[in-house]
Amino acid sequence: MPKISIKGHAMPQSPIRKLVPFAEDAKKRGTNVYHLNIGQPDIKTPQIALDAIKNNTLDVLAYSRSEGSEEYRIKIADYYSQHNVAVTHNDIIVTTGGSEALLFTFGSIMDEGDEVIIPEPFYANYNGFSTASGIKVVPVMSSIDDGFALPAIEEFEKLITKNTKAILICNPGNPTGYLYSKEEIKKLAQIVKKHDLFLIADEVYREFAYDGLTHHSVLAEDDLNQNAIVIDSVSKRYSMCGARIGCIVSRNKEFMATALKFAQARLSPPTYAQIASEAALETPQSYFDDVIEEYTSRRNTLISELRKIDGVKVATPKGAFYCIAELPIDNADDFAQWLLEKFNVNGNTIMVAPAAGFYSTPGVGLNQIRIAYVLKNEDLITAAYILKEALITYKKQ
Repeated sequence: MPKISIKGHAMPQSPIRKLVPFAEDAKKRGTNVYHLNIGQPDIKTPQIALDAIKNNTLDVLAYSRSEGSEEYRIKIADYYSQHNVAVTHNDIIVTTGGSEALLFTFGSIMDEGDEVIIPEPFYANYNGFSTASGIKVVPVMSSIDDGFALPAIEEFEKLITKNTKAILICNPGNPTGYLYSKEEIKKLAQIVKKHDLFLIADEVYREFAYDGLTHHSVLAEDDLNQNAIVIDSVSKRYSMCGARIGCIVSRNKEFMATALKFAQARLSPPTYAQIASEAALETPQSYFDDVIEEYTSRRNTLISELRKIDGVKVATPKGAFYCIAELPIDNADDFAQWLLEKFNVNGNTIMVAPAAGFYSTPGVGLNQIRIAYVLKNEDLITAAYILKEALITYKKQ
C-alpha cells in the first residue's frame, strides 16, 4: 500500500475542529450545542458586500491578477492610510485568506529547518502552517497570570539562533485576546532590528480593541520598512469568513517580489470574493462602532460569569473575541469530548476548544480551554451555567 508522508503524519489536528464529529453526534441525539469553539461571528456581513455579489454584471468569471485586482489593492492602501499606515497598492498581495498569506510568507523567508519564534499560546494553525512549510516553531511562554503580556526581551534573545528568521505575533491575539501596546511593539522592533529578523504580525483583529485602547501596527514603525510583514484578512473584520480573502502587506520589495512568485503559482485569488471584499471597504465606521460595543458587552458578560465559577481562572481580553480559561481539571481534551458525548443540561451542552492545541510546548495548557464569545449575551450566560454544572459533575466521576 502506498505510504503517507512523514510531513502528513506530523500535521496536527485542529483543536478548533477536531471535536466536530462528536458535536454532530450530539445534535443527532437532539442535544442543542452552544458553539464556543470557533471564531465564527454571528454579526451580519455588511449588506454592501452582499449586494456587490448580487448586483454584479460579470458575464465571464475570469482570473484576476495574481496579486489581486489593482482596484481592490488601491482601496486596501486607502484603508491603511485611514489607520495611519502609509503603503501603496504595490505593497499589497491579495491572498486566499490570511492562511495563504502566512504560507506565502513562510515560503518566502524561511527554508526547511529554519525557525520562527512565537509567543505562546498562539493561533493553533500556526503549528500546521509551520509543519507544512518544514520549519520549526520556537515558543516563548506568556502567562495567564499577567494576562498573556509580551515576555521580556531577554526571553526572546535566549531563543535566537543562526536558524532564527522571524518573530510572529498575533495582535490582538487569538486565542488570548491580548492587545500589544505601542511600547511592546517597539520592544519587538528593537529585537528584530538588532538580530536582522523579520517581524510578522497577524493583524486580522485590528478593529477589535476595547476599553478605549487602540491597535498599533508594526507598519507604523518607520524603521521596520525592511523587517515588517503584516498578515490581514476580511474574515473577522466584516464577518466574511467564507469569502477567504486576505492579504500580505510589506514595504520590503524583495520579499514582496518573492511572495508574488508563490501567488503566481496558484494563479489568482477568487474573483467574486474580491468583489465583495472591495465593496466591504465602503462599510461605514458606525458598523464597527456597533460591533465593538456588542463585543465589549459580550466580553464583560462572559468574564463576569466565568469568574463566578469555583476554580476557574481567566484574564480579561483587551481585543479580538477570545479568552483562555483555566479550569480545575487535569485534561481539557477529555473534558471537551465528555461535554459532547455524555453531558447536557435540559438538552443543552457546550463545545469548547481545548487549549493544549494552542501551545507547541508539550504538557502545557492541558487544563485550559479557549472560548470564543461570538454568541449573544443570553447564550453566553447559559453556556457559562452549563460549564459550571459540567465541572461539578465531571469532578465527581
